[in-house]
Amino acid sequence: MLNASLVGIIREARNRFGRVVGIHGGFEGLRTGRVTDISILDDDQLDRLARTPSAGLSMSRLRPNEDEMLQILQHLQDLDVSSLIGIGGNDTADTLDRLAERAEQQGQSLQVIGLPKTIDNDLAGTDHSLGFPSAARFLAAYVRDALVDARATASQYQVKLVEVMGRNAGWLAASSALWIPDAMPAPVIALPERPFASERGLLDLISSRVDADGFVVVVVPETMRWANGEHVAGSTPEWVDAFGHPYHASAGQALLKAAGQHLGLRGRVDRPGSVTRASMDLASEIDLSEAVECGRFAVKALIERSSRVCVVIDRVATEPYESTLRLVSLATIANVEHKIPDRMLEPLGQGVSAAFFDYAAPLVGSSTQSYEFIDWPNSG
Repeated sequence: MLNASLVGIIREARNRFGRVVGIHGGFEGLRTGRVTDISILDDDQLDRLARTPSAGLSMSRLRPNEDEMLQILQHLQDLDVSSLIGIGGNDTADTLDRLAERAEQQGQSLQVIGLPKTIDNDLAGTDHSLGFPSAARFLAAYVRDALVDARATASQYQVKLVEVMGRNAGWLAASSALWIPDAMPAPVIALPERPFASERGLLDLISSRVDADGFVVVVVPETMRWANGEHVAGSTPEWVDAFGHPYHASAGQALLKAAGQHLGLRGRVDRPGSVTRASMDLASEIDLSEAVECGRFAVKALIERSSRVCVVIDRVATEPYESTLRLVSLATIANVEHKIPDRMLEPLGQGVSAAFFDYAAPLVGSSTQSYEFIDWPNSG
């Protein structure tokens, strides 16, 4: 939804200001001065851009240090730019707030507005983050179809692990439960909010599900940890980014290896990865429209002289779905993780409650598919 938000910004800002400068590569591009005039895009180009996946201006994981902050502020001055809109999640909010604070300290005029875009849906203060409804819709379809395929291939592979994105909140993993056909056994969903006590406990559940159904699909977050905090692929990350977020080896592969060693079960690991946030044919229409409106709202906030704030989405009604927009301080959402609340989880176990379905279903929308299953004779 980055591009849809960008289109909302361009359309509103060029009507108000005339010129809109786009930054290639996020804060890294702003540090090095990689900018371009994006107000020249015509309406047909903007229509296509709004439905183009990923980030038309690219992105980075730079966490600017003091010298880099000064470089960024100097480039903004050189460009005669006094208003900055950043689209992203917790880390983007933190960097925007620090940048605005540094500008104030040196007496530089700079308005800063954030837009809440992260498929992890872990931003505080907003009903949901831009990008989450579309990513959740993709995973609802993906896991539904993975279950159907796992049923058909159970004689060869008894275990299918689907490793999904998402850091320390289980919103995306939970979304895999949204479109499960009545004839299918529900997947086992490993949620960060309800970590398994140990590998043995999860393997026992896998074994019982294979005994009952002949196969099992297990949805795991790439950051999956046991209750003691250790990542399932081991305590040593493969690398750590500038914001201190560790990246470990595949959780799904680690669990598949354990299922083979301890249970004698064969399986496969699906890792949809970044396509989760780039599958525009499965994009949520609510997500697209809200992204554009958030971009427009951010520009209007600049005109009203707001700064160091983030646009957030408030849900007015669920059926039919209706929302409104408002502003909150960047400081209140920067580096704050919003996890699935207890009311959206089953009291016991790993499942989600009816409250989660009520929350997510209108954002994701309904499936366009209707499946038919052939009854199989009992073996022997």
